[in-house]
Order: sequence, then C-alpha cells, then structure tokens
Amino acid sequence: MLELFATTNWLGETLSELPITSFDEKYRNIFAQSIRTCLEYRPKFGKSSETGLSLADFQQLYAQDLFYHWLGLNSPLMYAAHKAAGGITSIYRQVGMACQDLFRQMLQDHLSLSPDQTVWQYEIPAASGKPRQLALDARVEWGHITDEQKRQSMQQWLTEAGNVIKLKPSVIERLRGAVFEVRQGYKSKDAKRQNADIANAIHAYAEGYLPVIILFSQQIDNDIAHRYRKNSWLILIGVREGTATTSTYSFCREIIGYNVADFFDRNAEYIRVEIENVLQKLLAPD
Repeated sequence: MLELFATTNWLGETLSELPITSFDEKYRNIFAQSIRTCLEYRPKFGKSSETGLSLADFQQLYAQDLFYHWLGLNSPLMYAAHKAAGGITSIYRQVGMACQDLFRQMLQDHLSLSPDQTVWQYEIPAASGKPRQLALDARVEWGHITDEQKRQSMQQWLTEAGNVIKLKPSVIERLRGAVFEVRQGYKSKDAKRQNADIANAIHAYAEGYLPVIILFSQQIDNDIAHRYRKNSWLILIGVREGTATTSTYSFCREIIGYNVADFFDRNAEYIRVEIENVLQKLLAPD
C-alpha cells in the first residue's frame, strides 16, 4: 500500500494527498548526494590544494601578505564571503549534475533503456593527434524503446518537434531519436560552451538525432535561447503548462511517462532541507 501525504505546490497551494511512489527515494537520493558534496566546499585562493583552505590556513596566508594585512583582509568575514560566493556556484553546479543524473535515470526506468542506450558521444580530431571525445548528457533512440505505445509517442514527438523548429521534411524523416543537454538553468554567457553545443548539434543531425536543451527551471538568457534556436536546437523550459515540445515537465509526463513535477511537489520539503543545511554551512566562517 502506498503512503499518502498532503503537500503544497510552488505557489503554496495545498494539494490533494499524493502517493509516495517506488521511485521517490531513488530520485531524491540523486539530489541529496549531489547537494551534499557542497558541504565540503572550501575556497582555494589560487592555491593548488585539492581540498581548499581552512579558515586558519586562509588567515595565515593573508596575514603574511603585507598589503592584505594592512587592509584587514585576513578577517574571518572575508573568508566567509569567499566560501559563500564559491559555494553558491557549487550548489548551482551540483543541482545541474543532479538534473542530468535524474533525467538519465528516468529514461532508463520509464522507457526501459539501458545505461549505454542513454549515452551519446563522438570523437573529433585533435591537434595533439589523440582524438577528443565529446558527449551530451542523454539520448533516446525510438528504435530502442520496446513499448509500442511509447515508441510511437516518441516518433510522433520527433515529428512535432521538428516542425516547431522548422526543419525540412527530409531532415525530420531521418530523425531516429534525440540527444539532450540537461541543465538546471542557463544564464552563463560562456561563448566557448555555446560554440561547443552548436558543434554538437551539427554532429547530432549528421547521426539522425534532434538536439534538445532540457531546462528544469525557467531561467535562460534570451540571447542564449535565440542563438540556440537559430542553430536548430529545441528548448524545453521548466514550466508546468505547455506542450511536450515546449515544456520539460510536459515532455517527461507525456513522452517519458513519468510526472517529475509531481515528484518535486511530493519531495520539495526534503530537498529544501538539504539545500538549507548546505547554505547554513557555507555562510558560516568555518
């Protein structure tokens, strides 16, 4: 018998009692394990230490610097500021990693795909002579889906997605699946990352895959979104409303067959506690 409990949605509205499914513990552990790695974050201050510097190490380093000593920059508050700044970046990074791991796991659990079937990578020549291996975060090939209804849904979705981004009919006919770049959000103006993704899209189409950006949040810079769409990427945003060709949560529900938005509703408090614990430690001097 499934356990039931009442929860609230992102607007604070009370929802009806929702069952905890057999996947909840597995999926929330994906988030917990990623987030908890931030608990050990320490700033490095330009040093090669893998573990970063403790407060005592930092104070010794800055106290030995005549100029920083004069200014009082060896203060514990300065250390706390560095730790918080770098730690917040680490939280976003680890949440992004959790989204990638969760998405791949959903593909395996609900489309009955093997780990290898959810991987997409390719090699390119490098100046050193040794080929470089590049990859996106996930793949779905409709020929790998054994459930007839889900396979047909994926094929139909590829056609609809191709029409949304205005692909030629001949290109749509050659699509055998999709490859995914999974992010929690995308606001960085990293041109190198964007250029790499554009190159990834070229290789994806060459192999018959539709390149898709999956965002679990609504956060994406408008200029970045325009550039990706201009280069024939489909972008799915983290909103409840919308179709499976515009919304991450609609795609997961209708094509993968798992309502991940309901998962977050059920487990929001659990994940919030994990985040809160990390933030409290990061904002403390040591």
